[in-house]
Amino acid sequence: MTATASMLVIGDEILSGKTKDKNIGVLADALTMVGIDLIEVRIVSDEEGAIISALNAMRTSTTYVFTSGGIGPTHDDITADSVAKAFGVGIGVDPRAYALLSDFYDRTGREMNAGRERMTRIPDGADLIDNPVSIAPGFRLGNVHVMAGVPSVFAAMLESVLPSLNGGVPISVQTLPFNCGEGDLAESLASIDSHFPTVAIGSYPKLTNGRFTTEIVLRSRDKAALDAATQAAQKLRTQMNAD
Repeated sequence: MTATASMLVIGDEILSGKTKDKNIGVLADALTMVGIDLIEVRIVSDEEGAIISALNAMRTSTTYVFTSGGIGPTHDDITADSVAKAFGVGIGVDPRAYALLSDFYDRTGREMNAGRERMTRIPDGADLIDNPVSIAPGFRLGNVHVMAGVPSVFAAMLESVLPSLNGGVPISVQTLPFNCGEGDLAESLASIDSHFPTVAIGSYPKLTNGRFTTEIVLRSRDKAALDAATQAAQKLRTQMNAD
């Protein structure tokens, strides 16, 4: 069976529009490359009940869960505590995380203050996720991977996580541009779609210089079916352009 994943984006700043999320696309691209389907993304506020409720639903419905945000040094960084409560385990300063950060701050001449120590609080039984950018680790508990919201740190943590995931056959993608609107293609695309059930076909309209065009994207793990469906779509494209 194909492994599935969900993502929980945590932060009032995302919901308010102050911060624009960049991590969803990074995760989706990475998981596609290793054959894992990202099937759900939720965004919740920095509120314990919302985090716990979403997390408990997602970790029972998908193979893997990835979170971003809320593991920093400030009072509103409550993700670690919320994850611990969702799993019903304790949380405290982790000696491994503390050693990593205290050594880092010693070397850079900065103080290991209370805020920075807060980033070493890890739920009991969790494994650490390496953070080569800013050192403060994420963690893995069960099938949940808890990572930073800062895009560069999230991407670095994800790189360290990917080798531990059990993926499958990567999805191959073909993209074809059409010089017409979706309405002109709908019936023909439906016919192609019905002939190739293992190929997902999406259409994405664009408005360029006052004219509608459409980009057709075909996705599948079945390379032979994808090639055949792409040929059918290419034939349709040639016909539409000729008209």
